[in-house]
Amino acid sequence: MWRRTRRWIRRGWRAVAFLWRRSLLFRAVAITVLTTGLAVSVIGTAITLSITNNVYAQRRDQIEAESERATVLAQNIFDAATAAEDNNQVELETLQNEAQTSILTTTTSPGGTSIAILRTPGQSTTQTLQNIASPDFPDSVITPELRKAVAKDSGALRLQAVALEDGGRREPGLAVGSTLQIPSAGQYELYLVYDLSDAQKTLDFVSQTLSVGGVALVVLIALVTSLVVRLVVGPVRVAAETSRKIAAGRLDERIPVRGEDDIAILATSFNGMADVMSRQITQLAELSRVQQRFVSDVSHELRTPLTTIRLAGDVLFDARHAFEPAVARSSELLHTQIDRFEWLLADLLEISRYDAQAVQLETEPVVPAALATDIVDEFRPLAESAGVELQVATPGGHVVVQADGRRIRRVLRNLVGNAIEHGEAKPVQVVVDSDADTVAIAVRDQGVGMPPQDVERVFDRFWRADPSRQRTIGGTGLGLAISLEDAHLHGGRIDVWSRPTVGSVFVLTLPRRAGDAVTRSVIPLPALDDLEDEPRLPAVAADGDGGPQR
Repeated sequence: MWRRTRRWIRRGWRAVAFLWRRSLLFRAVAITVLTTGLAVSVIGTAITLSITNNVYAQRRDQIEAESERATVLAQNIFDAATAAEDNNQVELETLQNEAQTSILTTTTSPGGTSIAILRTPGQSTTQTLQNIASPDFPDSVITPELRKAVAKDSGALRLQAVALEDGGRREPGLAVGSTLQIPSAGQYELYLVYDLSDAQKTLDFVSQTLSVGGVALVVLIALVTSLVVRLVVGPVRVAAETSRKIAAGRLDERIPVRGEDDIAILATSFNGMADVMSRQITQLAELSRVQQRFVSDVSHELRTPLTTIRLAGDVLFDARHAFEPAVARSSELLHTQIDRFEWLLADLLEISRYDAQAVQLETEPVVPAALATDIVDEFRPLAESAGVELQVATPGGHVVVQADGRRIRRVLRNLVGNAIEHGEAKPVQVVVDSDADTVAIAVRDQGVGMPPQDVERVFDRFWRADPSRQRTIGGTGLGLAISLEDAHLHGGRIDVWSRPTVGSVFVLTLPRRAGDAVTRSVIPLPALDDLEDEPRLPAVAADGDGGPQR
C-alpha cells in the first residue's frame, strides 16, 4: 500500500513539474494561489486569535463580576441571620438552600451555571452544614489545588479554566471559587462552574466563516489571475505558433491584430519583422537559385571549350620533345592547368547537383577495408615522392556494405590526399574498424594541424586554412565540402579532430545497413578543447593490413 502511494505521489509530482516547466499560465496561477493562500492564512489566523482573546476576555470579566455579586449575596444572607447561639441546625440549612437558590436566580450565563457549597476541611465548630451542590455540578473539575488556593486566600476569587463533559464531547468552562463565613458553622467554599460552550460555538462559527471566505477569496483570485494571464499568454502562444509556421517555410503567416493595446502593438511589430524577413528570404532564395543556375550553366557551357582545349593541349603535350625548351615547358604547364581546370569543373558540377537535389546513390557491394587499402596503394607513389610514409590497419571493416563505391573512393582520396599535402613528411595513418552497426575509416596525419576556429570551417566551400600554402597535388577548395555531402548522402558523417603542430584526424563513419542513422562512431574523437587527450587509433603497420577480420 505504501509503495503504491509513493508511486502515485511520484507520478503526481512529475505531472506538476512538467506543467511548471511548460505552462506559464500554470506557474502564474500556482504562484498567485500560494502567495494569496499564505497571506489569507496569516491574516485569518491573526483575526481568529484576536476575536478569541476578546470573546474570552469579555466572558471572563462578566463571570468574575457575577461570581463576586453571588458571593456577596450569599454572605449577606448568612450575615442577616441571628447570632450563632440562637441559630439551630435547621435554620442554617434553610439559609444555605436560600443562598443557593438566590445565586442560581441571579446568574445570567448563557451556557448555564452549576453551584456547590463545600465545608473547608480542618475546622471545629459547634454546628456543621452538609455540602450541597446542584444536580449537574461536575465534581471532577474542582481539583485539590483549587480548593487549597480558595481556602488559603479567603475573601478573594480564584478562577480556573476547566473542560466539561457534554454527551461525550469536551466543552470549555470556567470554575470560580470563593469563601463564605457562616455564623456558628465556620468557613465554607462557594464554587460556581460556568459553561462556555456558547462562546466556543460563536468562535467556531467565526472561524468557519473566515475559512470559507478565505478559500472563496483564493479561488476568486485564482480565477481572475487565470483570466488575466490568458489575455497575455493567448497572444504569446499565437505568436509562437506563427513563428513556428514561418520557420517551417510558410512565410505568409501573420499574427491577427485586434485593438490598439500593447499586444496589438507587439503583433504589428512582429508582422512587420516577418514581412521584412520574408522579403529578404525570398531575395536570398532567388539569388541562391540564380547562383546555382549560373554555376550549373557555366559548368556545362565550359565543358565544350574545355574539351577542345584538352585535345589541343594533349597534342602539344605529346609533341613537347620536338619544341624548344621554353615552349616545351609551356606545354607542360598548360597540361597541368587543364587537369586542374577539369577537376574544378567536375567539382562545380557535383556541387550544383547537390544544390539542385538531383544526386542519387548508385549502390554496390563494397568492402571498406579493401577499398581503403586500394586508395592507400593508389597514393603510395605520391606519398613516397613527398617523403610521407603511409600506414594502414584494418582491424575491422572486412564486411560487405551496400554503398556508392565511387563516392566513398572520392571521399577517401580527398582525406588521404589532404593528409599527404599537410603531413609535413611525417607518417600518415589509415585505420578501418567496425562494430555491429557502423563502419569507420580514420585518416590521421601528424602535420601542421588546425586551431578550433579553422576546424569549424574546414567543410566550407572554397575555404582553406592557409591560402598562401603552395599545393603540390592541386585542389579546388571543394573537396571536403563534397566529401561531407557524400557522407550525408549515405546517412553517415565525418568527424574532425585537430590541434596545431600535432596533426589532424578525419573519421568517416557509415551505417552498415542502408537507412540507419549514425549516432556514434567506432573510432571516437576527444573534445577539441581537451589538451591532454588524443585520438587512440589501433597500432598500424607500414605494409599491408593489420588485425583480424570481424
